[in-house]
Amino acid sequence: MHRSLPRPAARGVLGSRVAPGALCLLACLACLSLPAAAQAPRVQLGGVMGARALLIIDGQRQLLAVGDSAQGVRLRTLQADSAEVEVQGRALTLRLGAAALVPESGATRPRPANEIVLTAGPGGHFVTDGAINGRPARFLVDTGATTVSLGQADAERLGLDLRHGQQGLSSTANGTVPVVLLTLARVRVGEVEVSQVPAVVMPQPMPYILLGNSFLTRFQMRRENDVMRLELRR
Repeated sequence: MHRSLPRPAARGVLGSRVAPGALCLLACLACLSLPAAAQAPRVQLGGVMGARALLIIDGQRQLLAVGDSAQGVRLRTLQADSAEVEVQGRALTLRLGAAALVPESGATRPRPANEIVLTAGPGGHFVTDGAINGRPARFLVDTGATTVSLGQADAERLGLDLRHGQQGLSSTANGTVPVVLLTLARVRVGEVEVSQVPAVVMPQPMPYILLGNSFLTRFQMRRENDVMRLELRR
């Protein structure tokens, strides 16, 4: 007569006995405890204050010195108008006033480039870098200007052909002056680019290219204190 021997209970990794019915529950709990892939923060250089950088990380302001970290962002280097940060092991170069950036990775894709985030500088003005027809330009946001406005020297530097523009007159503080009306093929601010933007070329030199309503009306504009958000209309 054979006597059946009792089956040994399952043992955990530490040698403790685990009831067979609890194995499935432990497996499920192990799966639930796995961390999800972290979402990379969006980061922008809002200003430079002496030896510290004002970073805007996912909409929150952080004042960091070189070597400091906040919200997963570490400041590596700092210049007068730029900074290098490290986000999820990737180095990013930030320009003052440029659009927010998010690092590319296998698990995280950058958000669509449909929003421009600007931070007010001295005097409350919004100044930012961009490009016209692929050439670098420095803009000043001017909601009172009907079109993008630039001086003749900037127009020549950008390679604009004024011979094919429309001649006109414009009233200024110095009286009526001759101007050239034309259409810019491409205007980019940050990572957002729009096409066929009306512009006017003034004869006098201008310190900035005025980013007027021929560009701004392509966007839904929101302002929160000293931060301006321009969301591209679809």
